[in-house]
Amino acid sequence: MPPMPFSLVCLPFAGSGAGFYRAWPSPTASGIAVLPVQLPGREELFSEEPFTDVAEAAAALVPQVVRLTRDVPRFALFGHSLGAVLSYEIARELERRGHPGLAHLYVSGSPGPWTGRDSRATGLADDEFLSRVQEFAGFRHEALDDPDLRELLLPVLRADVAMHENYKPSSSDPLRTPITALRGTDDALVSRDHARQWADATRGGFRYLELPGGHMYLTGAPGALLDAIADD
Repeated sequence: MPPMPFSLVCLPFAGSGAGFYRAWPSPTASGIAVLPVQLPGREELFSEEPFTDVAEAAAALVPQVVRLTRDVPRFALFGHSLGAVLSYEIARELERRGHPGLAHLYVSGSPGPWTGRDSRATGLADDEFLSRVQEFAGFRHEALDDPDLRELLLPVLRADVAMHENYKPSSSDPLRTPITALRGTDDALVSRDHARQWADATRGGFRYLELPGGHMYLTGAPGALLDAIADD
């Protein structure tokens, strides 16, 4: 009998939704089953109000994570940028509840949870806001160049960016869950030292990995990311 795929529960980055991860192969050739988490305000949950607080979002998303993993004995959480702090707070809530099965936390494109962002986009006018976000990410989704789609997507992107920029960790206690921090080698937003700060967020073991690309390295070559996670 072939081994059961390892399940990777994936949290989206600012402005994105579960559809980004649904485009990834699952299970992958390396045996990873990708389980995307959906946030309100996007895709099939478009009519729902987006979250405004990371800790409240994490508590609200835990039941979805529990449902997604009810048939798997062990799973990992993965999140990029905003998704990294969401997955970190979800891991904390799962540990608090004594929920079994969480084996690892993968945080991507993010400084440690206690490091805020010096330059902010929240509160800027639309064009300046989008330029600042593009400057941060080194990436701009083509949908934002369509006036109709931009009008639909901007409120969610603004809510996500504000939620991320206003984030404060719910606790300073380290997790028991092991953490691997990932970063694009050419990431101009998150430095190597900042990514390594996640070592202080766990007493369960820490590893740091770099992959080719900038801050949004995972948009161009998800296969390399999934292979690195499988090897890890």
